[in-house]
Amino acid sequence: MSRPDGWAGPGLAPRVVVVSRRSELDELLARHGTRAAAEWYLAARGRSLTEVIHRHEALAAALTTVGAAVPADWRRGAVDRDDLPRFLFAPEDVVVAVGPDGLVANVAKYLTGQPVIGVDPEPGRNAGVLVRHRADGLAALLPAVAAQRATTRSRAMVRAALDDGQELLGLNEVYVGHASHQSARYLLSVPVDGRERRERHSSSGVVVGSGTGATGWCASIARERPGAPRPPAPEEAALCWFVREAWPSPVTGVSLTAGRLDDGERLELTAESDGLVVFADGLEADRLTLDWGQRLTVDVAPRRLTLVEP
Repeated sequence: MSRPDGWAGPGLAPRVVVVSRRSELDELLARHGTRAAAEWYLAARGRSLTEVIHRHEALAAALTTVGAAVPADWRRGAVDRDDLPRFLFAPEDVVVAVGPDGLVANVAKYLTGQPVIGVDPEPGRNAGVLVRHRADGLAALLPAVAAQRATTRSRAMVRAALDDGQELLGLNEVYVGHASHQSARYLLSVPVDGRERRERHSSSGVVVGSGTGATGWCASIARERPGAPRPPAPEEAALCWFVREAWPSPVTGVSLTAGRLDDGERLELTAESDGLVVFADGLEADRLTLDWGQRLTVDVAPRRLTLVEP
């Protein structure tokens, strides 16, 4: 494993940053105030509070085990998923994401090569694509990561860049469309068989995904598209893209609705309506906005996720 540029040298201990998100119980209590009120709310919908408490306790136990695994002379940090846009990661950090697979995707865009250990607090419930570790194995794994002995895999990411210099990264996918998911109008430009093709669209938006994201949202779209492009591998510097529900009209077409972008290729989208947004990996609050005439470029990001493997 190669360390990120700027990794701290001898004398400065690594910092373990634990990333987590509020449990469903925490969210219910924030909304309803008491467990009794939350239990009534769930019962009215055919659910039991017992399951919610069990999942909350599993997450709490995993976080406790992870905290105990950090060597006493190492530095520590912790951040909730909602606070990621405001958290400053250091080059020497070792990031431990405790939660579902999507939590690793949420944190990836804010990193610059720091190794990420995905910890599954509920083995068997999550797919385990990105959270490949259990909390009780962290004590042995952390020193190996710090000593560059751990096995890592570099996963490709998606970059969306506006013509004013703003950028947004995603591990799974980037969505471009109307903020309310109603019809978005834009001019699409993509490479097809070595030449650039353009088409004006009115659609529910465009999704551009990496090989990691090809098992998620992009896979759902591809299943309904005969002849969909071959999805890239997670390590491959390539992307797949899909137009959602393109609408044919005298001025809008439906011939350019899916494709593949290899390294060095890019998709360009010029907004022809206001209120368009760009967000990555489901985090709609952290987004870019496009007004009429603004141009967006989507391609393979130069930055990659360094994921610690079992």
